[in-house]
Amino acid sequence: MDTGLAGKRVLVTGASGGIGGACARLFIAEGCEVVAHYHLGRERAEALGAAVVAGADLRVEAEAEGLFDQAGPLDACAAVAGIWPAEDVPVWELPLERWEETLRANLTATFLTARAFLRGVAERGHGSLVMVASTAGVFGEAGHADYAAAKSAIAHGLLLSLKNEVVRVAPRARVNVVCPGWTESPMTRESLDEETLRRVTRTMALEEVAQPEDVAAQVVVLASDVLSGHVTGQLVTVAGGMEGRVLRG
Repeated sequence: MDTGLAGKRVLVTGASGGIGGACARLFIAEGCEVVAHYHLGRERAEALGAAVVAGADLRVEAEAEGLFDQAGPLDACAAVAGIWPAEDVPVWELPLERWEETLRANLTATFLTARAFLRGVAERGHGSLVMVASTAGVFGEAGHADYAAAKSAIAHGLLLSLKNEVVRVAPRARVNVVCPGWTESPMTRESLDEETLRRVTRTMALEEVAQPEDVAAQVVVLASDVLSGHVTGQLVTVAGGMEGRVLRG
């Protein structure tokens, strides 16, 4: 099926990571001009073969705005960049420093990305924004309240506000969210040992973790005006039918 994305210019943030890289490759396969963003993984981003490769620390307002200056006019944006702190820390032991850093790297970075992209949408009158959150923002995640809070804000308050705001200036513009569950990627691979896999798949109908390409496919579908032209404000979960979190092993 033709996605209608050929020739469209698309920014993928976090393209040096597993999910971001898969998104960039799939957009390129659809004939898009991809702007691949990275923070620290320049070589991985350059290996994608994107039209433009640009570095920026999206926690910093000036750098986020500079990224969009480099990107030029865009038709779509996949806001994938974020971090998952691997250490399991209950909230009563959670340092304020980690809380603030996790929110900046996930929520603030996504806000700055969305704001810059939607400014362009307001000027051009069209565009599709797909933000990547997490099932941690749907079900919570013990030991990672900071990450869950950041992703929940993206998946709910930010999403539902932006989808209503943007149509004031661009009546056909759309904003959606993809929430991956456990996904095999460089960020999570060390944490997914055999015991963890057994535990995290216990509430999944499809008893396996996702691959980055599974998430990327849904991002591309939502970015496409042909496939999802009447879909906005929606949260698509890519988690094998997950029904919740296992509280005890």
